[in-house]
Amino acid sequence: MSRILLNYALPLLLPLAIYMSYMWYRRSRAKSKGDEIPAIERTHVYISVVAGLVLMLGLLAWIAVTSGEAPGEGGYQSPRFEDGKIVPPSFK
Repeated sequence: MSRILLNYALPLLLPLAIYMSYMWYRRSRAKSKGDEIPAIERTHVYISVVAGLVLMLGLLAWIAVTSGEAPGEGGYQSPRFEDGKIVPPSFK
């Protein structure tokens, strides 16, 4: 569960959370000073979501390149029947 949050949800939602926090700060500050309250623009929300998507894809690509074993290095053990039981497949 934490892997899903770190690899997918956090990079995707972080730019949107930063933008919404910034707008909350600006709106509360404008309200306390009596100024015009700034609007949350759809364009900025869209850009935040696209930035999060790019960040998530970059993170997943980086994880794919830097982790794991080189092609041909890992050994695959196919499922087999031993002592009357099926042994599931595994990598060695």
